[in-house]
Amino acid sequence: MKLIFTYLITLLCACTHVCAQDAAAADTGFHQQPGIDSVFEHKTFVKGKYSFMDVDVLDNLYVITDANQLIKINANGDSVASFNDVKKYGNPSFIDVSNPLKILVYYQGFSTVVILDRLLTLRTSINLRKMGLFSVKALATSYDNNIWIFDEQDMKLKKIDNDGNTLMETTDWRQLFDPVPSPSQIIDADNFVYLYDENKGFAIFDYYGSLKSSLPFLHWKNIAISRNVIYGFDNNVLYSYQLNTLTLKQYKLPDYFNNYSIIKATNGKVYLLKSDGIEILKLK
Repeated sequence: MKLIFTYLITLLCACTHVCAQDAAAADTGFHQQPGIDSVFEHKTFVKGKYSFMDVDVLDNLYVITDANQLIKINANGDSVASFNDVKKYGNPSFIDVSNPLKILVYYQGFSTVVILDRLLTLRTSINLRKMGLFSVKALATSYDNNIWIFDEQDMKLKKIDNDGNTLMETTDWRQLFDPVPSPSQIIDADNFVYLYDENKGFAIFDYYGSLKSSLPFLHWKNIAISRNVIYGFDNNVLYSYQLNTLTLKQYKLPDYFNNYSIIKATNGKVYLLKSDGIEILKLK
């Protein structure tokens, strides 16, 4: 009953926002933060020309350089590891850095997952097609150092090991949802697995594969979850959703944020990839 009650409150808040976010902001738990300068505080700038950027839970940056190297940069701005073969299968479809000890580089066109350790040393690679997995567009490292994937052929969330063997799978989603989501991102955080479809929101599972709840936040980009907060962007607005208190806040991005190619919010900070480097701002 508590879970149902929590979900209904969340759904009510989100629907109210979609219908009348400006007029009802004060009454729905949505807060337009006053004073842009009091919200975003410049922290540091990491110089360089990069085509990709992401951040892990320890504030390590991962970038792809002009020389096609995947570089790990620590919180002090020092380069601490590199992987020189990132273009072996072309451009990565995405790179999962949610677990600093296990980095996944996924090439969807080749159905291949390259697994790196914390020093970006190649450990192994998995050809998903050889394991009978022909339609995978979302994956992530699991809490127990395995890999979550969403198999769109079977319509199931699955956990596989480093050899591609299936360890666990959920019920066919066609029995759980109507219409069926098509998640583009998976995040393992805070004892749950979050799967996100921009058009249908979050589906949240426990580690045993049981559906626990949903969150109807639509059209968010660059999703991240850290310290019980979900971050996402939509239409020049940063959203932060406190999982513990069910509080959804919104921050209008200032004009000087426009000159970036990638934006990410996590760990209480905002990261902007610009033409000459990465600007890091603290979110107050």
